[in-house]
Parts: sequence; structure tokens; C-alpha cells
Amino acid sequence: MQDSQSVQIYKEASVNTASPGVLILMLYDGVLQGINRAEYGFTLPNMVRRNEEVHNGLMRAHEILRELQQSLDLEVETEFGERMYALYGFMLDHIFEANVKKDPEGLAPVKEMLQDIREAWDQMLRSTPTEAGG
Repeated sequence: MQDSQSVQIYKEASVNTASPGVLILMLYDGVLQGINRAEYGFTLPNMVRRNEEVHNGLMRAHEILRELQQSLDLEVETEFGERMYALYGFMLDHIFEANVKKDPEGLAPVKEMLQDIREAWDQMLRSTPTEAGG
């Protein structure tokens, strides 16, 4: 129990002291962790456990992606914002469908895109010392 509490305190401190750029990177990591949890769930033979793991993982990924989508400032019309909004919408649709149908088929392109975006974001943060320092 002590280790679990220590991990939780560390996570909270990390979030509370992270820069906005690092927070976004952490959110991408959270989406990918949710998808990974669902992918693990798809391998489980027990249908109850399988459906629970898939559902919980995909709901986590969906909630974080929805938050990322809603945080875009679309009042300032930029091509980047509009494209990211549409891309997040595409991902949300695929995650929702995978959850409803309990079919992992549509997750591969979502995961690949997220990994590419996460990697690009990480590279951007590394090249911006004030953001990387958190």
C-alpha cells in the first residue's frame, strides 16, 4: 500500500509541476496507455475480463483524446487547430467503434498516428529548452 501511495504522490507532483508542453506529452502517453490496455484486454480468454479491460482502456483513451480536442483554441482560426480537431475526431470515432464492437481492427492506425504525434511533440519539446525543463 505504501508503494502505491508513493507512486500516486509522485504522479500528482509531476503533473502539478510540469510545463504545458510536458502536460500534453503526458496526455498522449495516457491515450497510448489506454489503447495498450485495451489491446491487452483483447488477448484475454475470459470474456468478462476481456470486455472490462477493453472497455476501461478505450474509455480512458477516449476521455483524454476528447479533452485534447476540446482544449484546441478554434476561435483563433488556424489550419493546425482545424486539422488537429478533425484528426482527434477521426481517432475518437475509431476508438468508440472498437469499444462498441469489441473489435481491435481500427486501433492500429490510431495508435500509429498517436505515436507519430507524440514523437514529434517530444522532439519539439527537446528543441525548446524552456518547455523540456518542466
